[in-house]
Formats: sequence, C-alpha cells, structure tokens
Amino acid sequence: MSEKKSSPIVNNNEEIERIIEKLPKTDHFWNNSQLYQWEGFWSTLIILKAAMVFKATFKSEPNDVLLASSMKTGTTWLKAICVSIMQAGNKEVEEEDLLVKDNPHFYVPTIEVMDYYSKPLTHDLYTMPSPRLFHTHLPYRVLPDSIKNSNNCKIIYITRNPKDTLISMWHFINSRNRLEDLSPLEEVVEHFCKGEHLYGPFFEHVLEYWEESKKEPQKILFLKYEDLKIDPKKEVAKIALFLGKPFGNEEDLEIVLNKCSLERLKNLEVNKSGSIVSNFHNSAFFRKGIVGDWKNYMKPEMEEQLDKITNLKLQGSGLEL
Repeated sequence: MSEKKSSPIVNNNEEIERIIEKLPKTDHFWNNSQLYQWEGFWSTLIILKAAMVFKATFKSEPNDVLLASSMKTGTTWLKAICVSIMQAGNKEVEEEDLLVKDNPHFYVPTIEVMDYYSKPLTHDLYTMPSPRLFHTHLPYRVLPDSIKNSNNCKIIYITRNPKDTLISMWHFINSRNRLEDLSPLEEVVEHFCKGEHLYGPFFEHVLEYWEESKKEPQKILFLKYEDLKIDPKKEVAKIALFLGKPFGNEEDLEIVLNKCSLERLKNLEVNKSGSIVSNFHNSAFFRKGIVGDWKNYMKPEMEEQLDKITNLKLQGSGLEL
C-alpha cells in the first residue's frame, strides 16, 4: 500500500490565466465548446487547466500504470481489461465482478477530468493503493517528467484506424447534443484533418507514443484496437505479461476475455443506465465497437481526404493504421 498523502495544491492560477490569454483558440468545436491550443494540442479550457496542473505537479510512484489514448480508440475496453487483469491477482476481490458494479471509467479515472465526474469517486489519485491504475487522453509531450523519467511507471497506449476513430468521436459528441446542434460529418472531417478537435491533432498524438514505444518497449506497450478485435486472446495475454501479471493457465485468460467481451460490457445494466462522466450517458461509451463502421457514413471524397492525410502523416514511421 502506498503512503497516503494530500492532493497537491497549485497556487499559480494567475500564471495559468496569463498563458491562456495568449493561446490560439477555435470559434467552436463541432457546434460545442471552444478549444484552446497549448503545447501543440487542442482542448477545452477546463481540461487545459487540469493538464497544466498535472504536468507541473504530478509525482509518479513505483509500479504506476498509465493507460493512454486519443479519444474513441478503445479506451473503455482497455480500462475494463486492465481492471480485470489487476483484479485477478487480488485474492480479496477476485471473486467479485467489479465490472457488474460500475462502469470501467469509475475504476480507472481519466486524470484531466477526474474532478468533474458526476458520481463521487471512492478514491482520488493521491490516495489510491499501489499499483495505481489511471488514464489520460493527453499527448505524450505534456506528461509529467516524473512519469517520463520513471523506470518503473508503465504506459499502455491504444489507437485505432483514424476513420473509425472519427466516426466514433462524431457519434459520441453528438450523443449529448440536441438534434438541431448535430455537426455535419463533412465539417467534422475538415476539423479532424486539420487537427482541430479535442486532444488533437490525432496523428501527432499517435506518433509520439509510437516513437517512444520503439525507444522503450519495456516501458510503453503500443496496442491497436483492430488487433484486439481480431485476436483478443493474444492481445490480452500480451497486456497481462506487460503488467507483470501473466496468466497461470488458459482458464484464467478465458475468464478475463469473457468478463470483458464488448457484447457483455454493452449489455451490463450498469452500462445501460446512469452517468459516470458529466453530460455523457454510460451507454454512449458502448456503441457498435466494430471495425470498418466508417464505410456506413463516409462519402468517397471524405475517405480520400482522410487516406491522403493518413499516408502523409505516417509516411516513414513504420506505423500502419
């Protein structure tokens, strides 16, 4: 158990406000919030302030596990899998199915929004027992140095085909809007290709973690949503091994696979009702979860536009999405 300590308090609000005044900003984000650009990525004002505090003050602990992702790339699924793997080694709660009791986002808080959960958390990041399991959508460049420089803190990053990512993000954002406020897909594609979206640009986000994972594969595990869909047994076993909790036998692996199947998660009562994140119904985190759903929505010119920017951004990286 890690030593409990108070959450750090930062007394630099004036400095933060001075920085924000000079930042580039968008007029709107898909008929919704205004976005600000800081350190090369776009976010809302609330998230931006939280990211600044996180970067400046967070102190990692040995055995911390940070899940990282851009938006709508398999975050909820990865959280459920990691919760189940970590639980499998804890005899006190092994028989209890945590995923039946609460949404995965309850157990693995997203750092930059954890103060804005609508449902009170039973813990906060600074009093969680070790090993701490938490998540961020923030790009690698703004992670605290204590995470980047730690030899013991591990990062698991998940990404997804950009076209499916965009369609999933479009549905997710629209899920809380009124019909008259829904953003046209053509407009969303334009913003996505320019990188002007929440936590964007997408490709720079992915490439930063990709390059770091090649430098330090023992520290950063890079996953693709499509691989997890095609061969969940192989990928979940890989995650467990990376976390230092390899499965002792095939049966233990199958238990986690069954607990975390997308179909089961989608149909759990806790994920069909209620809200864990402000303004978003739990069901919004579980839509289709299929590969290639973008084909049902995109016109050929949109596909061509996204393929062109994808090839341009990933050229020479060795990464295929």
